Amino acid sequence: MAAIAPFRALHYDLARIGGLADVVAPPYDVIDAQERAALVARSPHNVVEIDLPQDPDGGDPYAHAAETLAGWVADGVLVRDPEPALWALEQDYTGPDGRRRTRHALFARVRVEEYGAGRIRPHERTHPGPKEDRLRLTRATGANLSPIFSLYDGDAWPAVAEQVAGAPLDAVTDADGTTHRLWRVGDPAAIAAVVETLAPAELLIADGHHRYETARVHAAETGARDPHVLMALVSLRDPGLTIFPTHRLLTALDGDRRAALQAAIERDWEVEEVSAEALEPPPGDGVRIGFLDAEEQRPLRLTLRDPAVAARALPDRSDPYRRLDTAVLEALLLDGALGMTEDDISHLRGLDYARSTAEARERVLRGDVRAGFFMGATPVELVREVAAAGEVMPPKSTYFFPKVLTGLVFNPLD
Repeated sequence: MAAIAPFRALHYDLARIGGLADVVAPPYDVIDAQERAALVARSPHNVVEIDLPQDPDGGDPYAHAAETLAGWVADGVLVRDPEPALWALEQDYTGPDGRRRTRHALFARVRVEEYGAGRIRPHERTHPGPKEDRLRLTRATGANLSPIFSLYDGDAWPAVAEQVAGAPLDAVTDADGTTHRLWRVGDPAAIAAVVETLAPAELLIADGHHRYETARVHAAETGARDPHVLMALVSLRDPGLTIFPTHRLLTALDGDRRAALQAAIERDWEVEEVSAEALEPPPGDGVRIGFLDAEEQRPLRLTLRDPAVAARALPDRSDPYRRLDTAVLEALLLDGALGMTEDDISHLRGLDYARSTAEARERVLRGDVRAGFFMGATPVELVREVAAAGEVMPPKSTYFFPKVLTGLVFNPLD
């Protein structure tokens, strides 16, 4: 079982900074240079100065992060809790599908250990570049600056219901329109109830695989007796938990590759024309993918003719894995027809992504990209089945929205 505990958080002194709105940020890996500059312009204490560091003098960015963090602590911008606590987060959001929902999360310290049944499982493939970056940052700062987003079966939120009945410590509405409300839960009885509820839980990492694998390497390097990492824990039963798709865009498609792609589609897929609004397949049985070519501009739905096709293409994979539209697309079309390798996919050679159907459709119709594959949302249960089979999904098979902001709380590793 995974070991969950309260922690002595390091956090912004709200009286000193006047509130979290100007100092929090989206996760580092979705911030471009322009957005980073805008965040720093809001406040010299914005969290990107330590989580996505840049030395203004051109020096080591990781050393700059460590110096900045130490300076903020010394100046009282950041303060350390005297006693361990949990932190509760409520997020009101409108998803890409236009529906309004509320999702709940608990920040806790989780023991770092090997992946395995009954403990912690990954669900997507990772790549070495981001892991090296996060490892160097962790070495320099000695802290988890952003949480790992993980899922668990059960429901610990009722244990903190009384603690979150009053006004939050602060509330922030981000650029996506999501309102994030934060409470500190220091009541020993509430903490004990959460720990008891989560004691038998297996954790499934939804977002932050690179950070978790970084934590494992860092724990081994330091020889920590009680290695731990900061997580935001969301119940699989939370009605506000949703998974949205990430669509695939082909940025290069010459005549020979287009012919190979067409032949593979005709061989393995049933093809029907649909409306432009129906490119993203609705939930249902079988593997279905939307397809739009920049030349023909005919919205199509591709339905795999027979599960045996996926079984032949993925002979060493489990049945749940073969039911993933992203995995079947990768095996039959990206690799099988277009010859893309895993390395090509991970480094975006000939491939790009879009979060929304509208964005993907417009980029194809404008000719910015050559074609688009429109994926369906992966059911939460299928994510669990793939992880339980000991397998990891292709990159960007799941899009958990909204993101958990960075800067709400930090976890010192001392």
